[in-house]
Amino acid sequence: MVSVGMVRPGCPVQRRGQLRRIDIGFIDFDGTAQRGHLIVNRDTARSFVRIFTALFDARFPIASMTGVESFGGDTNASLRANNTSAYNCRRLDQINAPPLESPHANGRAVDINPVQNPWMDLRCDCWVPGKRNSARTPGPGKILPGDEVVRLFEAEGWIWQNIKVPDYMHFDTGYPSVPYERPARTTTP
Repeated sequence: MVSVGMVRPGCPVQRRGQLRRIDIGFIDFDGTAQRGHLIVNRDTARSFVRIFTALFDARFPIASMTGVESFGGDTNASLRANNTSAYNCRRLDQINAPPLESPHANGRAVDINPVQNPWMDLRCDCWVPGKRNSARTPGPGKILPGDEVVRLFEAEGWIWQNIKVPDYMHFDTGYPSVPYERPARTTTP
C-alpha cells in the first residue's frame, strides 16, 4: 500500500496498526464460493465481518473482492473491474473528498459491485464506471432501497450513499469520516 501511494503524507492512516485485513468468503455471480479480502479501519473490522458473513449466507453475488492496492492504488481501475473494496487514500486526481475527511481514506467505507451499482461523478457529469446499470431495477448484485443489503448495513449503523448525488455502491460510517460505533440493540416488548 505504501509503494502504490495509498499510505502517504497527507492521508489519515499513517500506521499499519490503524488498518485490518479481513479475509472473507463471498458468492460470485456464478454462484461459487470465493475468498476475498478487504482492508478496513480496525474499528470497523468486526462490523464488516458480520455484514459480509450475512451477505454470504444470503448468497448475494459479489463480482470480486480485493484491496485497491492490487490495482496499483487506482480507484478507477478497481471500479472498472467491478471490484468490491474499502480502504483507499485516493490519488488527488481521483478524489472527491479531502483525504482527512474521506470515509475511504479512513477505512470506514466500502464500494460494492461498482458495475451493478454505479455513482454519478459531477466532475464529468457521468456514471462511473458506466451508465448501463444506473436505473434502480432489480438484478443480480444490485443494491436497491430497503433491500437486504441496505438493511444489513443500516442495522450496523452504516449509511448508504452518503452524498447528494447517486452513489449506489457506497456505504460508510458518516461524512466526514467518524469512528465506528455499533448501535445499541433494541428489543420490542
